Amino acid sequence: MAVKGRVVFGIHAAESAVSQSPEKVVSIWLDSGRKDRRLNELRQLCGKMGVVTQNSDRKQLDKMANSQNHQGVVMEMLLPEEMNEEALQAAVKKSEGNAFFLVLDRVQDPHNLGACLRTADATGVQGIIVPKDQAVHLTPTVCKVASGAAETVPLYRVTNLARTLKWMKGEGVWLVGADGGSGSTIYDIDLKGSIAIVVGAEGEGMRRLTKETCDFIAGLPMKGQVESLNLSAATAVFLYEAVRQRAL
Repeated sequence: MAVKGRVVFGIHAAESAVSQSPEKVVSIWLDSGRKDRRLNELRQLCGKMGVVTQNSDRKQLDKMANSQNHQGVVMEMLLPEEMNEEALQAAVKKSEGNAFFLVLDRVQDPHNLGACLRTADATGVQGIIVPKDQAVHLTPTVCKVASGAAETVPLYRVTNLARTLKWMKGEGVWLVGADGGSGSTIYDIDLKGSIAIVVGAEGEGMRRLTKETCDFIAGLPMKGQVESLNLSAATAVFLYEAVRQRAL
């Protein structure tokens, strides 16, 4: 029972995966000793979606889940596919004046990408754009941290980020760069139209060409002693301010 793909465990995570991406489920093992309602409902859902289940005992499930709380279900799933520039262009054109994207310039920490994917899903972001080089891919760790958002938020990997951003500007998308050294804050910027929030790498920020391409540069007001927030935390503040404005 060797598991080679991405391991997902827990009833909620399994229900989400089977409902949204049944074609990516390689195998699913259920605790043969459990007969409770939620596990039975998961069995029924798998049958409805054409996903074949396998029975297992708790000891084997504990081993596959590294002794974490699996709630009687462990799954092996394919990693989500990354999208290309052509797919991004189609998505931007389809937005029809309501584009909402997140750009991560050379973010390399899988935990940060996973957290950004989760927040992007929560805030209705249409996709995350990353450069081809020096940026983390959709790894098992990223997907685990994303808690299902890697399956719902497209990740677009582009060859030349500055060129892509210039193309997006030509399509009417305003670029808002995140930089703590700016004299403006995110609360000073109009985020109601077609926008892309641009966030730079951990510790280094945006590259020069990326920053120069942005229409606006804004930071967060820092009232305490720390100089900055964690990348994924700051990104969440930016995205939710956009959500707040767009709801007015």
